[in-house]
Amino acid sequence: MGAIFETIHDKLTAAFSPTRLEIQDDSDRHAGHAGATPGGESHFNVLIEAAAFAGAPKVARQRMVYKALAEELNGPIHALSVKALAPGEPS
Repeated sequence: MGAIFETIHDKLTAAFSPTRLEIQDDSDRHAGHAGATPGGESHFNVLIEAAAFAGAPKVARQRMVYKALAEELNGPIHALSVKALAPGEPS
């Protein structure tokens, strides 16, 4: 795992204390596309389950994750796909 992956993991864990957190570096599928970097770690998929998302609409949940990762989204992360769930919701 690379430095950006670890940062995503650490920041989301600190912000949400998730019961489930899956992070996938999807950069290799975007090689040659805009925003892709030779070393990868530019495109990620995140599935996060946390009590903080209970009762919040999907867009609000995504905004919460984007806020936690604002610095990375303004720099090394070109694309971030987020699936944010409350505990017990089907993935």
